Amino acid sequence: MSRTIYVAKSGSDHGEGTSESPFLTINRAAQVALPGDTVEVGEGVYREWVKPARGGLSDQRRITYRPAEGEKVTITGSERVDGWENTGGTTWKVEVPNTLFGDFNPFAEEVAGDWVVYPSREAPRKHLGDVYLNGESFYEASSIEEVENAVEVLETVDDWTGTTVPTSNPTQTKFRWFAEVGRESTLIWANFHGADPNEELVEINVRRSVFFPIKNHVDYVTVRGFELAQSATPWAPPTADQPGLIGPNWAKGWIIEDNVIHDAKCSAVSLGKEESTGHNFFTLRDDKPGYQYQLESVFSARQIGWDKEHIGSHIVRRNHIYNCGQNGVVGHLGCVFSTIKDNHIHDIALKREFYGYEIGGIKLHAAIDVVIEHNRINDCSLGLWLDWQTQGTRITRNLFYDNDRDIFVEVSHGPYVVDHNIFASPAAIETFSQGGAYVGNLVLGSVRLEPVMDRATPYHRPNSTEVAGYAVIYGADDRFIGNVFVPSTQEPYSDKSHGEPEFSFGTSVYDGHPASFEEYLQLIGEQPDSDHEKFPSVKQPVYIRNNAYLQGATHYDRETNPTVVTEVVGRPRVLEEGDNVFLEYQVPKVLADQRIAVTTTDDLEPTRFTDLNYTAPDGSDLVLNVDLTGKCADVQDLVPQGPLFGVSADEKRYKVW
Repeated sequence: MSRTIYVAKSGSDHGEGTSESPFLTINRAAQVALPGDTVEVGEGVYREWVKPARGGLSDQRRITYRPAEGEKVTITGSERVDGWENTGGTTWKVEVPNTLFGDFNPFAEEVAGDWVVYPSREAPRKHLGDVYLNGESFYEASSIEEVENAVEVLETVDDWTGTTVPTSNPTQTKFRWFAEVGRESTLIWANFHGADPNEELVEINVRRSVFFPIKNHVDYVTVRGFELAQSATPWAPPTADQPGLIGPNWAKGWIIEDNVIHDAKCSAVSLGKEESTGHNFFTLRDDKPGYQYQLESVFSARQIGWDKEHIGSHIVRRNHIYNCGQNGVVGHLGCVFSTIKDNHIHDIALKREFYGYEIGGIKLHAAIDVVIEHNRINDCSLGLWLDWQTQGTRITRNLFYDNDRDIFVEVSHGPYVVDHNIFASPAAIETFSQGGAYVGNLVLGSVRLEPVMDRATPYHRPNSTEVAGYAVIYGADDRFIGNVFVPSTQEPYSDKSHGEPEFSFGTSVYDGHPASFEEYLQLIGEQPDSDHEKFPSVKQPVYIRNNAYLQGATHYDRETNPTVVTEVVGRPRVLEEGDNVFLEYQVPKVLADQRIAVTTTDDLEPTRFTDLNYTAPDGSDLVLNVDLTGKCADVQDLVPQGPLFGVSADEKRYKVW
């Protein structure tokens, strides 16, 4: 029989968990909760790591954690610290006994692991510790002198694009800390710039996670309506254990909804893998590429039950996620069959204290049959990064803006669908993949294409984690239908960018590719007789039709029915007004009057390598008939190009969030 277990700041962990005798900590309730139970938490700040002992049995018999009606509950990985001593000027020092940390001292733990990139082997390492003044995170310094002489930093360089970008919060950059970890205690120096730390709220992060089981297969848990904050989460590459501030830790059926989640040192929400399938072996052993260890982790995961029956199918929705050093949402393998929907994710990796190839508002590997729908992702160094095995994935109705880069799909074979999104950042789309279908998007930046011939990555049987094969990335095999392209007013890359970007504003980056599969086969047939040797010399086909190009954007040289608009109108732009977001977009009349058919499975040519049709995650036929705002068209209707069905030459402003 289900029950409600009560927690309150007035309670005791020796209580009974009833409304009359509540527990004091959420973790005490988490040790006794059974399938079907609800843990109701009274108002207050709970400084603890909740480690559920068990989960539910099904969607109907889950364990639910929620605040009491109308009450605010904060669960935090930090502790308040006082007893600061002024060392001169605005710098203060405090000595913290190491007993406060237990066996995990964030100030001793480096940001380290596979694909972390420091400027040099000798460069100072960053640590998982942090200091907060009235909730605002400080920056780590490399010395006491740097703390004492801290000044504002107005701009920095984005590591991937090489472009110079403004610092997100210049005032905060002068608030810095430095720590020395001893055998019995940790000394922390911090520059408070006029604030008295003994009179203000000063906290340091202490716990690795805030809501995260320590064992696997704690299934069917709902976490709803909390503020979750200030955890010392470690770097989370796809070749390591991936703990987050909150997450299921290799389980099935979690719902994480309606929470405010912020200030994870690395990753906030983790849907990722566990340790037994590999843990930073590339960094520790340095005996073979990290790519190879990642490939091994896929097969290792299959041996421990990586399948739809046991892993994934999580829902992450309506959360506000911000101020995290690596990711808002991360997950390798464990994210399969999940939905990430209606979240606002922003200010991810903008402190730029550390860098590596695992950073993004959302960073997923093996996003098999994952739906990423109607999220607002802004002010991130990279909005969405789908890496490896992007198959059956749908990215629909999302709003990307004010990022350095919007979407990056890497070494995947498809099929994956990107439809009815706005990409409003200078580097809008990067595809180091094949088998993508881009339908009905507004693209206000560049499109970058790059083959990857030195990394063979897996692909899968339809709607399954079972590996069907693996192959290198020849590039292309992409579809672009009904998109609107407008050049960025900013250069997306500098001469200091990662690699040598091949890009265009529009689809002309695909020039020289065959325009049909039949033509591709003909070209293959003209090569000298051989096996695999003949394929790298022939570019893969592309299927590009019915797109619109404004203000100098350029189309694929063999596109079917491109619309090139010479009429000069105001450039579309995304504007925030309070909690609302608007698109200013004066649609040229020729574009407002033009209509194309709704795209379905039947309109999308099968992918070459995976040899699969484009379908919904459940295997049913795909119908792309819902626009960015949720407006639905009948499958027989004709719709405008771009992400909005209700455009008009008379309208200049559309509410998009």
